[in-house]
Amino acid sequence: MLCGYYVLRPLRDEMGVQGGVENLPWLFSATFAVMLGAAPLFGWAAARLPRRRLVPWTYLFFVANVLVFYALFAAGAAPPTVARAFFIWVSVFNLFVVSLFWSLMVDLFRPQQAERLFGFVSAGGSCGALAGPTLTALLAAPLGTANLLLLSCCFLGLALVCVYALIRRAGVDAAASAARPSAEPGDSIGGTTWSGIAEIPRSPYLLGIVAYVLLYTVLFGFAYLELARMVSATYSESAQRTALFAQMDLAVNVITLLGQLLVVAKFVEKLGVGAALALLPALGLAGFVAIGLAPLLAVLIAFQILRRAADYAIARPAREMLFTVLTREAKYKSKNFIDTVVFRGGDAASGWVYAALKGLGLGLAGLAAAVIPGAILWLLLGLWLGRQHVRKSRGAA
Repeated sequence: MLCGYYVLRPLRDEMGVQGGVENLPWLFSATFAVMLGAAPLFGWAAARLPRRRLVPWTYLFFVANVLVFYALFAAGAAPPTVARAFFIWVSVFNLFVVSLFWSLMVDLFRPQQAERLFGFVSAGGSCGALAGPTLTALLAAPLGTANLLLLSCCFLGLALVCVYALIRRAGVDAAASAARPSAEPGDSIGGTTWSGIAEIPRSPYLLGIVAYVLLYTVLFGFAYLELARMVSATYSESAQRTALFAQMDLAVNVITLLGQLLVVAKFVEKLGVGAALALLPALGLAGFVAIGLAPLLAVLIAFQILRRAADYAIARPAREMLFTVLTREAKYKSKNFIDTVVFRGGDAASGWVYAALKGLGLGLAGLAAAVIPGAILWLLLGLWLGRQHVRKSRGAA
């Protein structure tokens, strides 16, 4: 799945630059609007479809979308319009397929299993994420953009085979799972279209996760937008920018894979989920201080690589562990809403706040200083969520 996505990601970033860096806040807002429309549709489907159909059918829908974009790129139809639509679609696609994958994982594994295994599950994703940008960097010129989309489709099709295998195995284990008093037997998710969303304001725990995700997207959204601006100003050719984005993805995924294989399980076992959640805000705090002292493109690139690696290697598996102690409906519906609508809402907010701060004349150093208080609040929230997760895990046990 992640190999298929990372074939598309450098293309998405290049399409965003081609459309004009000044238009990125509009693209973020458009992505958020699409998410707002997609969330109730997913809630409707989740309330009516069993797990064995919901997950594969959602993947098939996105594979069909990739084929539509392949046809548009191959025909050369309205390039600026298609480029913007592709940026928005990939920004929706990646959150939905990744969120749904982790919904399945937190449904299949108990909290203690998740602490032990999610680092290795994530490492499998990193292997695909390493292959994706490598293939894009090597094949972008000889194959062209349209054929890269077909390559992505092939890997997404293989991911679909794996999804079927996981769900089939879950069906084999259903009888044994039902024997546990805390288990949720059967394959149904249940509820209504809006029940997963309605659960969020009633749960301080889910509200804490919402706040954690919002702080993540808003604070690091500034760094992404400033990076896009500086790359656009430094590199004039599209191929150079695409290659740079692919090289950054490659560096991120090498560091991430090492962290997932060697660090996550031991880190969580010794220090707990809260410390894993606090690591990324702590790195962000240090990074923003470094950027404020040396506001250079090289420093910003290094910060982006390190913070994304820390996110994928440690913070993301820890964030997924938070959902293992919730009901199945929350694992699929509430989680999907947070991973998609809340995440892209933070992106949209960061785009407009960034534009406003730039309008006031703030440079890179000024932006870095402005986000430091938010990073401190984010760190404290991560520690609080870790304590709540421990309490809920003991209650479930």
